[in-house]
Amino acid sequence: MSSRATFASRTAYEGLQVDSGESDTEDELTPAEDSTGPATTKPTKSALKKLAKLARIEKREQAKREKLEKKAQLAQQAQDAIGDTAAATEESQSEPIPEAPLPPPKDEPTMPSEPQSNPATATPSMAPLTTPVLPPAAQNNDSSALKNVILEEKELPVANPPLPQPIDAERAKKRASIIERTTWTLIMIFGFIALLLLGPGYMVLLVMACQALVYREVTALFTLTSKQEVQRTVGKRKDPWSKTLSWYFFAVTNYFLYGESIIYYFKHVVFIDRQLTTFANNHRLSSFSLYTLGIMGFVMSLKKGYLKQQFGLFCWVHMSLLLIVVSSHFIVNNILEGMIWFWVPASLVICNDIFAYIWGMTLGRTPLIELSPKKTVEGFVGAFISTMLFSQIWGIYFMRFDYMICPVHELGANAFNSLSCTPNSVFVWQEATIPGPVASALSTLLGRSITTLPWCPYQIHLLALAFFASVVAPFGGFFASGFKRAFDIKDFGHSIPGHGGMTDRMDCQFLMGVFTYVYYSSLIRQLHVTVGSLLQTIVSGLTTEQQLELVADLKIYLQGQGIAVP
Repeated sequence: MSSRATFASRTAYEGLQVDSGESDTEDELTPAEDSTGPATTKPTKSALKKLAKLARIEKREQAKREKLEKKAQLAQQAQDAIGDTAAATEESQSEPIPEAPLPPPKDEPTMPSEPQSNPATATPSMAPLTTPVLPPAAQNNDSSALKNVILEEKELPVANPPLPQPIDAERAKKRASIIERTTWTLIMIFGFIALLLLGPGYMVLLVMACQALVYREVTALFTLTSKQEVQRTVGKRKDPWSKTLSWYFFAVTNYFLYGESIIYYFKHVVFIDRQLTTFANNHRLSSFSLYTLGIMGFVMSLKKGYLKQQFGLFCWVHMSLLLIVVSSHFIVNNILEGMIWFWVPASLVICNDIFAYIWGMTLGRTPLIELSPKKTVEGFVGAFISTMLFSQIWGIYFMRFDYMICPVHELGANAFNSLSCTPNSVFVWQEATIPGPVASALSTLLGRSITTLPWCPYQIHLLALAFFASVVAPFGGFFASGFKRAFDIKDFGHSIPGHGGMTDRMDCQFLMGVFTYVYYSSLIRQLHVTVGSLLQTIVSGLTTEQQLELVADLKIYLQGQGIAVP
């Protein structure tokens, strides 16, 4: 048995520059030349790679062992310090942790020197290795010094600096967003109230401005481009006529719809003026002619390579006109029927939105709809109950003012003028008889006789409006949410800071305005013969001779009633 440690190869043993004094060799090693010949024991590349790999593995294992040893030493010191005094504890902590002794300098591996030209002086045990490697087979008592030799100086772990916590930044950002949103909410509320007091004319202008902003945001989502153009250029070149035609159709639609409203609600003004009468008699024909010119202009603007996109824009524009401009037209009609038919329904939508947010933040747990992840069932139900109660207080308060319930006859009227009219029957208070047992119980409870209960039909209509504002109108917002998801956008625009675009605020109002007009026209409106309606019939249905004959007969009638006619 040989006295030296067994190694995996002769090359590894020679690389460590260790000579046991024996001259025998193993059979599996690379055979050496005769002692009289030159040394040819040069390791192969594969052997060098294997040795380097073994050295890396050994270094990692040694590092793990040292780490465990240091942890054990620290734990032992901590346990010893518990039973000692404070001074002993400080002394033990001040003593440095003993490090492993370095091997003697004579055992340090040296870089192999280049082979000498004299074959007689060449040492066969030297191998051209750049890194001394200790194979796993040499792990015994005699190789502990060699293990320390091949280990490089271990780097001490550097404590990473604490990462900045994003919690404070996120809270500050959320707080700033809430402040901005609240500020602009108050600005919109007080601005809305100010325009309401200034008169119906300002409210009509507000609705028209809102619809223009919404129309711009919606039509801007449709980008008219050519696929070939996109491939050739980095940017997208829009068709020059797309924007012009979209706004042309917007103007023509407004001309037709608002012209109809002016003619209907201001007959007493339109049909006493010759020019306005001509406008009223030919309004529909002129509107259709303008629309036809738009169709012709669209056809003439068609270009090869843009056809699919141009017809898509044409359909997009007409759908936007239907959902936005027509809905705004009904809202304007609500204003002209009486400010209360615009103010209260719009307030109910705002109230429902606010209470849905409050209840959702407080009790919200169950998601309501996938399109709006922040909407919860608890917020939806809580907003419904709150809006139903709010409608009775809010609506009954404003029905006391003639300015709110009277139809509009002059756009220049405002809240500071004295207005009077015969109120609609839904605003007239009535007395409902209470059943006997209930009346007795109430009289006993309140200490006074109660046999009737005051009420008005408008209270029932308020419940219907509040129900629609709480249950159906929010689906206008869900529709807009799905629309934004389809285009992968967060908001329709940035018209209102903290609230996104105007479309994000008007999505529910359009649906509520259309319902209010249909509901009012079907169940509440009272048709009366007015001076304006008679004047329209006389001007548009009678000839000049017939009109003069009517005036003469009417004069005779008034004189017969004892009324002096100039």
